[in-house]
Amino acid sequence: MSTLTTTPLSPLLERLFKEADESSPMNSPSMASLSSADHARLMRSKTEYRDFYGQLKDFPLAVSRETGTLLYMLARSCKARSIVEFGTSFGISTLHLAAALRDNGGGKLITSEFEPSKVVRARQNLAAGGLLDLVEIREGDALQTLSTQLPDAIDLLLLDGAKSLYPEILSLVERHLRPGALIVADNADFSPEYLARVRAPANGYLSIPFAEDVELSMRLM
Repeated sequence: MSTLTTTPLSPLLERLFKEADESSPMNSPSMASLSSADHARLMRSKTEYRDFYGQLKDFPLAVSRETGTLLYMLARSCKARSIVEFGTSFGISTLHLAAALRDNGGGKLITSEFEPSKVVRARQNLAAGGLLDLVEIREGDALQTLSTQLPDAIDLLLLDGAKSLYPEILSLVERHLRPGALIVADNADFSPEYLARVRAPANGYLSIPFAEDVELSMRLM
């Protein structure tokens, strides 16, 4: 048995995933009116991400069930005690990672979210899952909130915020990644700059596309 598969977390996640399935960003008039080209441009923009994601503040933007389980498995298998997450949203991925910390015997998860209403929702969900004590939510732009006071040795990094900022967030966290640390980047296809960086062995990573929407990388040094 694990925290992930037992009460209170298991039924909470089932409810949250069901709500996420029923709440598509395409239900937003502003999103539904975007052409595919404009959507891709906004996903890659380094200047318009605050406005773009602000329009999605009422949507969970959750990882898939499979990615959530993968996050738990990776954090458990590497015996993670120190995790950083970029992009909290409603806290579904946060719950999976915090569950792994609980089952690893404890630790700390630092996560960043710039939308205040999502921070409130994430805190509520973490409290309902009995995992809030393991999580520090930093409210604000991650370019500032993740620029200081990070652990000396980070075991796992999840990138699931504004895709255009993946290279910048990696730069902030990189010197704290221990050798063998894992980096999971969701929907990294929207950040070709990031993919080029982690797929070049000279930059100190091994990296592969994993499943349909995840880039899984390991820090070598």
